[in-house]
Amino acid sequence: MDRDKYDKVLEACALKKELEILSLGDQTVIGEWGINLSGGQKHRIQIARALYQDAEIYLFDDPFSTVDAHTRSHLFKEVLQNKLRSKTVIYVTHQVKFLPAADLILVMKGGRIVQAGKYNDILNSGTDFMELVDAHKKALSALDTVEASSGSEQTTSEGEGDIGTTNGKVQIEENQGNESGKVDDVGPKGQLVQEEEREKGQVGFSVYRKYITTAYGGALVRLIVRAMILFQSYQIGINYWMAWGSPMSADIKPPVGSFTLIIVYLALAITSVVCVLAISMLLGTAGYKTATLLFKKMHLCIFRAPMSFFDSTPSGRILNRASTDQSAVDMDIPYQVAAFAFSVIQLLGIIAVMSQVAWQIFIIFIPVVATCIWYQQYYISSARELSRLVGVCKAPVIQNFAETILGATTIRSFDQEKRFQDTNMALTDSYSRPKFHVASAMEWLFFRLDLLSSVTFAFSLFILISIPVGVIHPEHRNTALPADHESELLRGTANNGLGDSFPPQGQAH
Repeated sequence: MDRDKYDKVLEACALKKELEILSLGDQTVIGEWGINLSGGQKHRIQIARALYQDAEIYLFDDPFSTVDAHTRSHLFKEVLQNKLRSKTVIYVTHQVKFLPAADLILVMKGGRIVQAGKYNDILNSGTDFMELVDAHKKALSALDTVEASSGSEQTTSEGEGDIGTTNGKVQIEENQGNESGKVDDVGPKGQLVQEEEREKGQVGFSVYRKYITTAYGGALVRLIVRAMILFQSYQIGINYWMAWGSPMSADIKPPVGSFTLIIVYLALAITSVVCVLAISMLLGTAGYKTATLLFKKMHLCIFRAPMSFFDSTPSGRILNRASTDQSAVDMDIPYQVAAFAFSVIQLLGIIAVMSQVAWQIFIIFIPVVATCIWYQQYYISSARELSRLVGVCKAPVIQNFAETILGATTIRSFDQEKRFQDTNMALTDSYSRPKFHVASAMEWLFFRLDLLSSVTFAFSLFILISIPVGVIHPEHRNTALPADHESELLRGTANNGLGDSFPPQGQAH
């Protein structure tokens, strides 16, 4: 950036005073649609952008209409007559008093050019331009009459912006322009648009309680937990029934016939399927109802929020809450909570079975659970903050994309496509980095849990074949978990339900 040229442009566009008022000067973030700027400030910034480009042709569509008379005169003198005196300038205006300085005047009427020439030439050559000049003079005379009849206090206040002939008009336009009236909205850090806040530390139990009890006061959640307990009980019953009813060898007579064994097995399996169906239906209903209620509350809060909320909150941040976060509430959180609950129930069921069948397994079970808890505590602190960082980094991507689409015409006119492309890629990279680290942290956990489950399974087999005969009844060995189920169990215990899905893929063994 050419600093000397930059300062001269600010001086020519009368922006020095505005930048001195702002606590962060030209580093102050401008809200969407220039929400913390007045109309005159917006136009002067647009003029400054165009002036800094140093183009050969300039097109101005009445840019001085929103500023007061003093600023208007300053801009006309410094910008059009000084900085752009050697440039081609096409200037559309209703300000008749600036026309004498124009090299060529085109008078438009009904979408057509009706007169063209110098000011004095067209003033004497037709009636259309004369009518416009006379109307302007009459308006100024009427304002002067109102000013003369007003009190002394009003006269004093209006005189501060007087340029000699348009005192009343200056006061009206200053009130409309409100050149610095919105600076008071700037926040305590000097920025109207503050950085997005995010929570730190673990999620309190009150958050989970609020989510669980949102739909029907948590009545469906109690039914879901009972259905999960029944499902796990039937799975344990199937394993016990098959282990008890199946003959150990061809020489031993089975306690029940094959037909009875199959019928009871089918009855337990069908009941388990009914439990899974009930869990899925209840979970879908509870998740849908909870997501709907939360969305309605968010919708109500947004529509009842004060205007200051929209001044300091970018639309991308609101869209992120209403799209990505709402999608997580709709599709992910119900199944993650259900997977965690089922993992806990499954773990308790396995502990109950193993305590009855082979209590010696607790010699391995206790240190394995302690290791999983240690992994979980080590992993969850990082994964939680990374997940929050992902949510915070996504809003700027949405916001920048929306602003780019909205200002595509301005971006193309100033030939700034490359800069906005680089900005978009930088924001995308900032969002992708924590996303990648989330996946890496999860793989880090899964690799260690898989390794732990494999080592535990191998050690358990070694113990089972090494213990004396008769310590564990042979028919009870069928109740041991296969390696893949043990791995999934350890994952669910340490990962606290993150990344799992429901319904579980439980089968009889």
